[in-house]
Amino acid sequence: MDLRVAAYGVITDDDHRVLLARWVEGRRVAWTMPGGGLEDGEDPELAVRRELREETGFDIETTELLGIHSRVIPASRRVRRDESHTPLHTLRILYRAEIVGGALRFEKNGSTDMAGWFTVDEVAELQRVKLVDIALRMAGIL
Repeated sequence: MDLRVAAYGVITDDDHRVLLARWVEGRRVAWTMPGGGLEDGEDPELAVRRELREETGFDIETTELLGIHSRVIPASRRVRRDESHTPLHTLRILYRAEIVGGALRFEKNGSTDMAGWFTVDEVAELQRVKLVDIALRMAGIL
């Protein structure tokens, strides 16, 4: 079984909108929480800061560890076909975070292609991955 550890940030603005990134590497294009996989030896808080900067253009600071979500993806459901021979265990570390600098911009040539702010009602209408609802529940937003 493969293991992937990733860190994600739940960020809201003064209008109570949530920051999401549009993931383009999956089976379908869908909105997700900004964040991503840890590099070898990388601290999760540093990883979420790096990933948020890459995907959204914002510099962030974490303010709270919300929790860890664990999921095993069967081999047949893996995104990359060349990896579909074995299941994937994902550990997703979720932080509440706040913006301390930067400006909204879109990632180029990455796993996401845009980012944006959405109200909870708008999130409910989006094509999104399950992680969005999990993260928003952990943050007490849903």
